[in-house]
Amino acid sequence: MAEQGQGQGQEQTDGGGSSYPHVRVAVIGAGFGGLGAAVRLRREGITDFVVLERGGSVGGTWRDNDYPGCACDVPSHLYSFSFAPNPDWPRTFSGQQHIRAYLEHVADVFRLRPHIRPHCEVKRMSWDAEGLRWEIETSGGRFSADVVVSATGPLSDPRVPDVPGIDSFPGEVFHSARWNHDYDLGGKRVAMVGTGASAIQIVPAIQPEVGRLTLFQRTPPWVLPRVDRDISRAERWLHRQLPFTTQARRGLLWGIRELQVQAFTKRPEQLGLVERMARRNMARAIKDPALRAKLTPDYRIGCKRILLSNTYYPALTRPNVDVVASGLARVEGSTLVAADGSTAEVDAIVFGTGFHVTDMPIADRVVGADGRTLAESWADGGMRALRGASAAGFPNWMTIIGPNTGLGNSSMILMIESQLNYMADFLRQLDVLGGRVALDARADAVDAWNRRVQKRMERTVWNTGGCTSWYLDAHGRNTTIWPGTTTEFRGATRRVDLAEYEVLRVPPPGTGKTRGTTATEATKVEAGA
Repeated sequence: MAEQGQGQGQEQTDGGGSSYPHVRVAVIGAGFGGLGAAVRLRREGITDFVVLERGGSVGGTWRDNDYPGCACDVPSHLYSFSFAPNPDWPRTFSGQQHIRAYLEHVADVFRLRPHIRPHCEVKRMSWDAEGLRWEIETSGGRFSADVVVSATGPLSDPRVPDVPGIDSFPGEVFHSARWNHDYDLGGKRVAMVGTGASAIQIVPAIQPEVGRLTLFQRTPPWVLPRVDRDISRAERWLHRQLPFTTQARRGLLWGIRELQVQAFTKRPEQLGLVERMARRNMARAIKDPALRAKLTPDYRIGCKRILLSNTYYPALTRPNVDVVASGLARVEGSTLVAADGSTAEVDAIVFGTGFHVTDMPIADRVVGADGRTLAESWADGGMRALRGASAAGFPNWMTIIGPNTGLGNSSMILMIESQLNYMADFLRQLDVLGGRVALDARADAVDAWNRRVQKRMERTVWNTGGCTSWYLDAHGRNTTIWPGTTTEFRGATRRVDLAEYEVLRVPPPGTGKTRGTTATEATKVEAGA
């Protein structure tokens, strides 16, 4: 009970005389990134912070995505925080309910609840250059903060295509991340639009209960077997009694994936063996040559995310399933028309069409030092941030799972923890500099970092594999994936280099301009000169 006041720091007063809380750090989002940031802040001795969450509970994408069959395609012991190992994962690949329960457990064990503000969706955050703070407007009230850590995540805002005629469809329509559990699919004619990671889990989960299932496939995925099993009681007992065995298991899973990175980033031709495995996996389940032809990709494996399933292909062979090898073009009443002219009469449409990744809606709500939004700042050159964290013109603002921090073959938790290291050092640097101070990433430093990343990206399978994926933005730039190992990224984010930032201080009275210092001057300040 003593901690209920945490995260309520000082108070600010607006022009109308109303007061609102000011905190040192405002974290946006209570998924893996936001909760990880909150834990790290407490471990750094910082308790003056809030976690602003638009939903009613923690969990992020693992709260919102509760569709039938939802599970993770990264092994459980690797898809968890290193500082919060879970010896009781029930399966090698855990389901949504177990991952969400894990995040609830993290919130409890690390005493994060007093900091979390549910139903506080950020509507707008603006940089106050005179006060060197962020003014934040949310659906649950107003806040201000010295530092903002944006952890909204790229898989949080569903992307639903603007299909002509969809508004006149008389049946039920929803996205996989907004599943309508009140609608009974039993016996219904259902269209599944999309063939991504969500769709290949949904299809086998709902196929037995629907009357007819029509899959609209614009691009077939490469699918490998999912080596999933129950984790035995003996294994879990061992992990509880000897915690180092959990860490050893995690380390082995991590090491295997680190060794695979080179094939994705430098020598895509080495993925040929993996592609042959995927073809054999398909051949074992799909005996019909015509169906197999529909399901065979025409791009190099790895270009789009490799999917894991033992049930997807068998479900497509069932008598009540039709595969349309074309995207959905338009809707005419209850008739769905594909781009190739194929039609299907359906009662419900489920969109498994992904998320706003390269055009994250939060970017429209962040207003920087020059009055432009983050989206406007990124409009020409695409998403870019120094070391995946800091954007030029947005002082004391950092993002978790920012541009070019995604992975194509390993656990994002590894990248999140690296960014938490960077966040912690960022805050330490502010303390060392002292007083009312802010750090703004230098535009030339951001550009130099982005050039290095994009240069390395040129050889990767994601850029050369011959596919169009959600990794690429509207201009074909890969602004999502990290073109290296997680070890390299951890090294790159171990500490903040002040030479890459401009140091801002409160302006002298009457000037109206924020005073900046060069890296050399900042170093003198740090040294007490």
